[in-house]
Amino acid sequence: MPSPEPALRFGVHSGQQYERYDEILALWRRAEELGYDWCSVFDHLRPPMGGPDSPCFEGTTLLSALTARTDRIRGALMVAPVAWRHPAMLAALAATVDHVSAGRVEIGIGVGGADLAHEQYGFDLPGRAERLAMLEETAAILRGLWSGERFSFTGEHFRITDGYLRPAPVQPRLPLVVGGASTPVLRVVARHGDVWNSLLTDPDRYRRRVAQLDHECERAGRDRAEIRLSMTFRALLVDDPAELPGKLDRLRATFPPDSPVWPEYLVFGTPEQCVEALLPYRALGVSDFVLGVRPPVDRDSVTLFAERVIPRLRPASVPA
Repeated sequence: MPSPEPALRFGVHSGQQYERYDEILALWRRAEELGYDWCSVFDHLRPPMGGPDSPCFEGTTLLSALTARTDRIRGALMVAPVAWRHPAMLAALAATVDHVSAGRVEIGIGVGGADLAHEQYGFDLPGRAERLAMLEETAAILRGLWSGERFSFTGEHFRITDGYLRPAPVQPRLPLVVGGASTPVLRVVARHGDVWNSLLTDPDRYRRRVAQLDHECERAGRDRAEIRLSMTFRALLVDDPAELPGKLDRLRATFPPDSPVWPEYLVFGTPEQCVEALLPYRALGVSDFVLGVRPPVDRDSVTLFAERVIPRLRPASVPA
């Protein structure tokens, strides 16, 4: 018998480039009211988007504060660069937030990339091959320490000797999100991940990536149905198409012309157009759709997505 399709989840990737904590708290609470399943922040210290002096809260402490002041919505860190901190520190951090949130946290890891903290703060950035090796070791250590049992590990980059993490996470299996799309990253997803997250790409390329993940799961002896497929994208939504030119002009004014954010936009249009654009990804197995936003937050898009896109997609998750 084929495995049942996972229920769809919808989230808001809020980031943390805000001037005030109450701005982002209000967004998370609004997402909860609208019925979203989760919200997430990232793990940049000085993100490249917005310029060298743009505001940016620290992600892990912010995640703890936000989950403490929401009731239902899950909170995620997407994703922690493995070169930022020792995996034992990340394991303890995650377990602590899991207790603060009463078991509502998900933790993402990735190889990392562009961050102005390397230039401004002098943080080292190991080569990509080294970071890929660190990704594999970090995933193994997180799994081992989150078990609550004595755990030892000896790798090229990290070592754990009879290590304990107490208290263990509230969740028996704290969800591990692995972000990225290269074959080495998909190999880590297949061995350790609960959720694979990637940014928007065209359906044909996404299909090839899913096929590669299937292959890596087969090699690892893992049932691919155990892994949720998560995609982060942006959308500018309007109720009336006549509103679109003005809103698009205002959006363009918030980004430089060469901003890396533009390829992340799935659609500029109505909620119905957004549904049609997402259906091919649903057919390819995406179960977690994550709407990316940043200040100034387009609250109309957040609301329209919740009220007119999510209801059109959710029925597809119910087996006939």
